[in-house]
Amino acid sequence: MPSDDLVQAQQPPAPSPGQPPDQNWRSPPTPEPPPSRPRQPINQPVRVAWREGTLTRAEELESLHAWVATHPESKQSKVLAEAIRLHLAAARDAARYKRPWFRTSANGALIERAMSNLDAAEAALLNIAPPDYVLGQMPSLLNHVQRHLLVMDPRRREFEYIAQQFGVHDQVRRPRPSGGERPQEVQPPGVAKALPDEKRGRIVSAVRGASSAALREQLRVRSFRNVLLATALLMTLLAAGIAILGLLSPTTVPLCFEPERSGQTVVVCPTAQSALLTTGEEAGPAAPDVDDAVKQTAGPWDLLTVELVGLTAAAVAAATAIRGIHGSSEPHNLPVALAALKLPTGAVTAFLGLLLMRGQFVPGLSALDTSAQILAWALVFGFAQQLFTRLVDQQAHTVLDRVRGADTRPGPPPP
Repeated sequence: MPSDDLVQAQQPPAPSPGQPPDQNWRSPPTPEPPPSRPRQPINQPVRVAWREGTLTRAEELESLHAWVATHPESKQSKVLAEAIRLHLAAARDAARYKRPWFRTSANGALIERAMSNLDAAEAALLNIAPPDYVLGQMPSLLNHVQRHLLVMDPRRREFEYIAQQFGVHDQVRRPRPSGGERPQEVQPPGVAKALPDEKRGRIVSAVRGASSAALREQLRVRSFRNVLLATALLMTLLAAGIAILGLLSPTTVPLCFEPERSGQTVVVCPTAQSALLTTGEEAGPAAPDVDDAVKQTAGPWDLLTVELVGLTAAAVAAATAIRGIHGSSEPHNLPVALAALKLPTGAVTAFLGLLLMRGQFVPGLSALDTSAQILAWALVFGFAQQLFTRLVDQQAHTVLDRVRGADTRPGPPPP
């Protein structure tokens, strides 16, 4: 509803005494309200965490852009305003994109598209935002730059120098009225209060570089995760091939042992054992009898049973290793990929360990007496996969530490 002043301004001026009213008078156009973002309800929630975070961040940046557009001290740039709108639209499209059910590719490209467009929109917003807003964001921007740029990076050093000029680090302890103390920012003499365009450009350049470095860190995590998943897939196929070989041809690679006691031999396999075989001098050569007993005793479920026991032991080892894995907010689920690698590796190491024992690779451990002993050693070898995957765990910790902060990475020696 228009105000009284606006209604009076739209009325024609009163004619002078003795003159007719002006017929050509036109009411002045009603001034348009300043550009602002219309209030719209936020869309329905999505199921994936990074998609929800992208939509929330895009909503926040769009609201900030609407506020910046109406601020009298903001820089008016149609090009940057249109760029912000396009970047936010691209980020939202990536977050809401639904792949067909028959496509099982990862979300890496979508995550990169969403993150890069949000970073570009934020950089453009800093270019046109009022100086007070940029200066108020300096502590957060400084933290962002220090997390993702190396100590000797010239952009980081320049940003820290500019932050010191605005007194970001200067804090003193002042007593509260209640008697407690709290830090208060104090501007010492010589602290800058204005934000020249040159310094704004350097600030935006450093922030954009830190965002690009953060995105590259995410790409390294994604690449390492893909290597883990590819290796886990190959190990799974290998374990499945071994199990299929045992089902189709049990005597090709039998995991059977022939312990001999007092001239008698028994064939012991993971799921069965034969009757006693006489191997004394009166019975002649014992090899044909033992080979025939192995063919009769070896079952189609031997290799599969050994692999299942090894897989169970690997699952226990993976659960034990969880205590050393720190929680991660990265969207690539690297700890899950590590656990997925351990399971088929345990199945394969159980098979290979028993195969080495059957080939008398370990002296004194080539004659297992019962099926329970064979399965017990399969359990040991399945758990022993931790010796190999422990190096992979260490590399995963290194990759995640590099994502959490640039100060944890070794930089070049100081000059």
